[in-house]
Amino acid sequence: MNKDNIAVGLDIGTTKIVAMIGKKNEYGKLEILGIGKSKSLGVHRGVVNNITQTIQSIQQAVTDAENDSGYKINDVVVGIAGQHIRSIQHSDYISRPNAEEVIGDADIDTLIGQVHKLAMLPGEEIIHVLPQEFKIDGQAEIKEPIGMYGGRLESSFHVVVGQAASIRNLGRCIKSAGLELSGLTLEPLASADAVLSQEEKEAGVALIDIGGGTTDLAIFKDGIIRHTAVIPFGGNVITEDIKEGCSIIEKQAELLKTRFGSAWPGENKDNEIVSIPGLRGREPKEISLKNLSKIIHARVVEIIEQVYAEIKLYGHEDPKKKLIAGIVLTGGGAQLQHIKQLVEYITGMDTRIGYPNEHLAGDSDEELSSPLYATAVGLVMNSIRNNTKSATPFVEMKKEEPVVVRPQVVVEEPVVEEEKEEPKATQPIKHETTDDKIKRSFFDKYIDKIKEFLDNAE
Repeated sequence: MNKDNIAVGLDIGTTKIVAMIGKKNEYGKLEILGIGKSKSLGVHRGVVNNITQTIQSIQQAVTDAENDSGYKINDVVVGIAGQHIRSIQHSDYISRPNAEEVIGDADIDTLIGQVHKLAMLPGEEIIHVLPQEFKIDGQAEIKEPIGMYGGRLESSFHVVVGQAASIRNLGRCIKSAGLELSGLTLEPLASADAVLSQEEKEAGVALIDIGGGTTDLAIFKDGIIRHTAVIPFGGNVITEDIKEGCSIIEKQAELLKTRFGSAWPGENKDNEIVSIPGLRGREPKEISLKNLSKIIHARVVEIIEQVYAEIKLYGHEDPKKKLIAGIVLTGGGAQLQHIKQLVEYITGMDTRIGYPNEHLAGDSDEELSSPLYATAVGLVMNSIRNNTKSATPFVEMKKEEPVVVRPQVVVEEPVVEEEKEEPKATQPIKHETTDDKIKRSFFDKYIDKIKEFLDNAE
């Protein structure tokens, strides 16, 4: 067991925080060892607005996952989203001093480094620099430039930008909860890993992740990420509308939405009514399901139209940029009845609901294949790719605890030695693409930067 690469993903959402522990089984599928879930109390629209409450929620989810799995969590890959995230397209080039030498990693790093010097708005920081296509001496549409000759190396980039303070607050919560931050991933990219196939990414697809506080969009074409956006509305706004429209408390509104809600009012008959218990001895309230659907419909239409505006901004109507695979809906909001039909009606694009079960082992709990856990599954997959040993078994330690014999301490020493083996994990990198290398090298630097900031802040 100790040789297994145990991975941990932490999805810090607006409505829930999920800690998931997993590993790859012998068939290359993801085996979930444990999961912990807690109500998210200190996060608003994907951004931490109460450090203390967020730390408590993280600790609760992590403890539940540890108890469920029998593993002690050391470090986590965290998803980042929120209304402060925006993306820009940028092109840059370098002139190489010696065109007779083949292009190597150093040239790519120089080009990436140049993009990092882009002038940002005050308080903003670059999170992701994702290269799209390279040009060498004017020759376009090169996906893998390493090993080629050329004097001028040019590339178009998808640059994801976020508020530095929000990112550091997230880092502070992780550290204060007693965990190490081993990686940061944009949440729509994690969800895409969990629910999209490579064929869909090649054909062109828009992933819409409807969360509690935000709706995330990621567009892929020719296997490359082309556009990302975060819309600051999600399932919570629908709940708020039901609460106001029906004059009921939030808990009842959420229950109504999940149990009886529909995005398509035509599906409900006029005489369908649900009775809600009154507060403190008051009369019960009778609510028409048709009216409930009208409230939900109005808000969902608004969210989908904003997402569709982003898809148009990418240039979906251009034949070369056409998204042949259409739209994939995931996240908790994708469980709303008839949302698939409504999205197809508004956009005119083929739509399906994205479940993360394709990557999960066959004997996984059915609950885990819900769109609700798409981001968490994607983050665990990301952690596996980093080859980090994010959790260690503590079942044996628990058994040994009552026996207060000093030699027992020596038995535990080799577990620490395991960590020294981590550099070996870099061996599989030989087969990585340029894109993977760039993501890895950038994130290593970025995580170091956050850790340095947190250490200095103490």
